[in-house]
Amino acid sequence: MTSSTPPVVLANPNTLTDRAAMGLPDAFAARGPQHLLAAHRDLLAAAPDVLVGVAEDPAEPFARRHAAGTVLGLTGDPRIRPEDPPMADVPAARVRLGLAPGEVAAVTGRWRHAGVEEEWIAKECPVYEADLAAFRIALHPVTNAEYRLFLEDTGRTELPTSWRFGVYPGQLANHPVWTVSPEAADAYAAWLSARTGRRFRLPTEAEWEYAASGGDGRDFPWGDDWRPGAANTVEEGPLTTTPIGIFPAGRSPFGVHDLAGNVEEYVADDYAAYPGGEDIADDLAVTQGAYRVARGGSFTRFGDLARCRRRHGWYKREIYAMGFRLAETP
Repeated sequence: MTSSTPPVVLANPNTLTDRAAMGLPDAFAARGPQHLLAAHRDLLAAAPDVLVGVAEDPAEPFARRHAAGTVLGLTGDPRIRPEDPPMADVPAARVRLGLAPGEVAAVTGRWRHAGVEEEWIAKECPVYEADLAAFRIALHPVTNAEYRLFLEDTGRTELPTSWRFGVYPGQLANHPVWTVSPEAADAYAAWLSARTGRRFRLPTEAEWEYAASGGDGRDFPWGDDWRPGAANTVEEGPLTTTPIGIFPAGRSPFGVHDLAGNVEEYVADDYAAYPGGEDIADDLAVTQGAYRVARGGSFTRFGDLARCRRRHGWYKREIYAMGFRLAETP
């Protein structure tokens, strides 16, 4: 990936311009090559299965994985199966989730450079236990290509804000769709359930966190330490969405892609304090009112939002890229 060390932000990002909140200067700042495919022309003639292999191979450099994913988006990505999305099976378990209150200050301090406020981290408290039934979770977030079929079939008029002038971005077919409302995400799951006879839905908060962490309390899907190149976040990413599944080092213990970075993901729950926890009226609650929780971080935000425990939501600004992925009740 193109390495770039963002300047210190310090201030609450919600008080800054979008570029300042991303740690970017007012002037143009390049990320990545001007012509992505120029050094990888051999991929233009590669078979789809070869391209998928390159895109998901952690031994390949990021630029080549990105190029392979881009060609797949232009020619047809076999991983996109709108009526039979690839899913991971997650077994039933009693899981420990959340954060111990004594860890809030340390977590906040580690991400102070990104403008993180202590009350944002306090929403992750306390540690609690949940009994989860077996479920399935999509290997990838819902893509532009899939969302297009939903819009064509339903005639829904609420279009993703990332589709400039409401025009389908065909060159980004295998990128996650963003920004849509939580109600639109729910409607997509209901639509697909009706078409297939299956029970699709959004994952609960507890299901999402378990699918991301594997239930061992790790901070990120890959482990406890931030790993450059494991997720599409503002630290080193291309400052745009990327094709699904091209950050294989960031896969969760259940083999799920893009649970950290790319786009934030709505879950089924509105924000509420965890059992035994304190209701936190942070700036998101004060400015937006009741809100649907989102998880996972995005290409516009720092790695703090990519933590498995981090609870966020749609702060209605362009900088927040809101998408979703499906869960399924077997």
